[in-house]
Amino acid sequence: MQAVDASETKTLFSFDNPGEGQWLSVNDTVMGGRSDSGLVIRNGILHFSGNLSLENNGGFTSIRHDLPIDLSARTGIRLRVKGDGRSYQLRLQTDSRYFGRPVAFSGTFKTVEGEWTEVEVAFDELQASFRGRQLDEYSFDPAKIEVIGILLGDYNPGPFHLEIDRMIAF
Repeated sequence: MQAVDASETKTLFSFDNPGEGQWLSVNDTVMGGRSDSGLVIRNGILHFSGNLSLENNGGFTSIRHDLPIDLSARTGIRLRVKGDGRSYQLRLQTDSRYFGRPVAFSGTFKTVEGEWTEVEVAFDELQASFRGRQLDEYSFDPAKIEVIGILLGDYNPGPFHLEIDRMIAF
Protein backbone atom coordinates (compact mmCIF):
# COMPACT_ATOMS: atom_id res chain seq x y z
CA MET A 1 0.00 0.00 0.00
CA GLN A 2 1.36 3.38 -0.99
CA ALA A 3 1.64 6.03 1.72
CA VAL A 4 -0.95 8.78 1.38
CA ASP A 5 -0.39 12.36 2.48
CA ALA A 6 -2.80 13.28 5.32
CA SER A 7 -4.02 16.26 3.30
CA GLU A 8 -5.28 13.77 0.70
CA THR A 9 -7.55 12.01 3.20
CA LYS A 10 -10.80 12.92 4.95
CA THR A 11 -11.94 11.16 8.11
CA LEU A 12 -15.57 10.09 7.72
CA PHE A 13 -15.94 8.25 11.04
CA SER A 14 -13.53 7.68 13.93
CA PHE A 15 -16.32 6.51 16.29
CA ASP A 16 -15.13 8.59 19.22
CA ASN A 17 -17.86 11.21 18.74
CA PRO A 18 -21.30 10.49 20.26
CA GLY A 19 -22.94 12.04 17.17
CA GLU A 20 -21.59 9.16 15.11
CA GLY A 21 -24.05 6.92 16.92
CA GLN A 22 -26.81 7.64 14.42
CA TRP A 23 -26.27 4.34 12.65
CA LEU A 24 -29.27 2.15 11.86
CA SER A 25 -29.47 -1.63 11.56
CA VAL A 26 -31.45 -2.95 8.55
CA ASN A 27 -31.97 -6.71 8.22
CA ASP A 28 -33.73 -9.08 5.84
CA THR A 29 -36.71 -9.01 8.23
CA VAL A 30 -37.98 -6.11 6.08
CA MET A 31 -38.66 -8.82 3.47
CA GLY A 32 -39.69 -11.66 5.81
CA GLY A 33 -36.22 -13.03 6.59
CA ARG A 34 -34.97 -14.05 10.02
CA SER A 35 -31.50 -12.46 10.30
CA ASP A 36 -30.83 -10.16 13.21
CA SER A 37 -28.10 -7.72 14.05
CA GLY A 38 -27.26 -4.77 16.18
CA LEU A 39 -24.55 -2.26 16.67
CA VAL A 40 -22.95 -0.48 19.54
CA ILE A 41 -20.22 2.15 19.63
CA ARG A 42 -17.93 1.51 22.58
CA ASN A 43 -14.48 2.93 23.35
CA GLY A 44 -14.16 4.46 19.87
CA ILE A 45 -15.06 1.23 18.05
CA LEU A 46 -18.26 0.38 16.17
CA HIS A 47 -19.29 -3.23 16.88
CA PHE A 48 -21.64 -4.75 14.27
CA SER A 49 -22.78 -8.25 15.22
CA GLY A 50 -25.64 -10.68 15.04
CA ASN A 51 -26.79 -13.79 13.27
CA LEU A 52 -27.20 -14.27 9.51
CA SER A 53 -30.10 -16.55 8.60
CA LEU A 54 -31.17 -17.98 5.25
CA GLU A 55 -34.62 -18.92 6.59
CA ASN A 56 -37.68 -17.49 4.85
CA ASN A 57 -35.60 -16.44 1.81
CA GLY A 58 -33.45 -14.24 4.02
CA GLY A 59 -29.74 -13.73 3.79
CA PHE A 60 -28.58 -10.22 4.64
CA THR A 61 -27.97 -7.93 7.55
CA SER A 62 -26.62 -4.41 7.42
CA ILE A 63 -25.96 -1.09 9.08
CA ARG A 64 -26.22 2.31 7.47
CA HIS A 65 -25.80 5.99 8.17
CA ASP A 66 -27.25 8.95 6.29
CA LEU A 67 -24.19 10.90 5.24
CA PRO A 68 -24.80 13.52 2.58
CA ILE A 69 -21.26 14.27 1.42
CA ASP A 70 -19.28 15.22 -1.66
CA LEU A 71 -16.23 12.98 -2.05
CA SER A 72 -15.51 13.91 -5.66
CA ALA A 73 -11.94 14.87 -4.69
CA ARG A 74 -11.34 11.32 -3.36
CA THR A 75 -10.92 7.93 -5.04
CA GLY A 76 -12.15 5.50 -2.38
CA ILE A 77 -12.72 4.63 1.26
CA ARG A 78 -10.28 2.94 3.64
CA LEU A 79 -11.57 1.12 6.70
CA ARG A 80 -9.67 -0.18 9.71
CA VAL A 81 -11.53 -3.34 10.73
CA LYS A 82 -11.25 -6.40 12.93
CA GLY A 83 -13.35 -9.18 11.55
CA ASP A 84 -14.32 -12.78 11.73
CA GLY A 85 -12.84 -13.97 8.44
CA ARG A 86 -16.00 -13.20 6.48
CA SER A 87 -16.44 -10.89 3.50
CA TYR A 88 -18.51 -7.74 3.91
CA GLN A 89 -19.65 -5.04 1.50
CA LEU A 90 -19.14 -1.32 1.78
CA ARG A 91 -22.32 0.14 0.28
CA LEU A 92 -22.90 3.70 -0.85
CA GLN A 93 -26.09 5.29 -2.12
CA THR A 94 -26.31 8.41 -4.23
CA ASP A 95 -29.22 10.17 -5.94
CA SER A 96 -29.37 7.30 -8.50
CA ARG A 97 -32.78 5.59 -8.50
CA TYR A 98 -34.14 2.36 -9.97
CA PHE A 99 -37.93 2.67 -10.30
CA GLY A 100 -37.81 5.34 -7.60
CA ARG A 101 -35.74 3.29 -5.14
CA PRO A 102 -32.06 3.93 -4.22
CA VAL A 103 -29.37 2.09 -6.18
CA ALA A 104 -26.61 0.56 -4.03
CA PHE A 105 -22.99 0.88 -5.14
CA SER A 106 -20.95 -1.78 -3.38
CA GLY A 107 -17.45 -3.12 -3.04
CA THR A 108 -16.52 -6.28 -1.14
CA PHE A 109 -13.76 -6.49 1.44
CA LYS A 110 -12.44 -9.55 3.27
CA THR A 111 -11.64 -9.60 6.96
CA VAL A 112 -9.04 -11.59 8.87
CA GLU A 113 -10.38 -13.37 11.92
CA GLY A 114 -9.35 -11.58 15.11
CA GLU A 115 -6.86 -9.21 13.43
CA TRP A 116 -6.99 -5.49 12.76
CA THR A 117 -6.47 -4.80 9.06
CA GLU A 118 -6.89 -1.86 6.73
CA VAL A 119 -9.02 -2.48 3.66
CA GLU A 120 -9.64 -0.18 0.74
CA VAL A 121 -12.62 0.05 -1.56
CA ALA A 122 -11.94 2.14 -4.67
CA PHE A 123 -14.84 4.08 -6.16
CA ASP A 124 -14.00 2.90 -9.67
CA GLU A 125 -14.53 -0.73 -8.57
CA LEU A 126 -18.02 -0.25 -7.13
CA GLN A 127 -20.84 -2.32 -8.64
CA ALA A 128 -24.37 -0.93 -8.95
CA SER A 129 -27.26 -3.12 -7.81
CA PHE A 130 -30.82 -3.10 -6.56
CA ARG A 131 -31.89 -5.87 -4.15
CA GLY A 132 -29.17 -8.16 -5.48
CA ARG A 133 -29.81 -7.45 -9.16
CA GLN A 134 -26.74 -6.04 -10.93
CA LEU A 135 -27.39 -2.77 -12.77
CA ASP A 136 -24.75 -2.12 -15.43
CA GLU A 137 -26.31 1.10 -16.70
CA TYR A 138 -25.65 3.12 -13.51
CA SER A 139 -22.46 5.05 -12.72
CA PHE A 140 -21.28 6.02 -9.26
CA ASP A 141 -21.01 9.78 -8.60
CA PRO A 142 -18.89 10.44 -5.47
CA ALA A 143 -20.16 14.04 -5.39
CA LYS A 144 -23.67 12.85 -4.51
CA ILE A 145 -23.26 10.33 -1.68
CA GLU A 146 -26.35 10.18 0.54
CA VAL A 147 -25.86 6.99 2.59
CA ILE A 148 -22.90 4.85 3.66
CA GLY A 149 -23.29 1.34 5.00
CA ILE A 150 -21.88 -2.13 5.63
CA LEU A 151 -23.71 -5.29 4.53
CA LEU A 152 -23.17 -8.97 5.23
CA GLY A 153 -24.80 -11.26 2.69
CA ASP A 154 -22.32 -14.08 2.09
CA TYR A 155 -24.88 -16.95 2.24
CA ASN A 156 -23.10 -18.46 5.27
CA PRO A 157 -25.65 -18.63 8.08
CA GLY A 158 -24.51 -18.15 11.63
CA PRO A 159 -23.11 -15.58 14.03
CA PHE A 160 -20.87 -12.74 12.88
CA HIS A 161 -18.96 -9.86 14.42
CA LEU A 162 -17.22 -6.93 12.74
CA GLU A 163 -15.40 -4.11 14.52
CA ILE A 164 -14.71 -0.82 12.75
CA ASP A 165 -12.18 1.61 14.15
CA ARG A 166 -12.42 4.27 11.43
CA MET A 167 -13.47 5.10 7.89
CA ILE A 168 -11.37 7.47 5.80
CA ALA A 169 -11.89 8.76 2.28
CA PHE A 170 -8.64 8.78 0.34
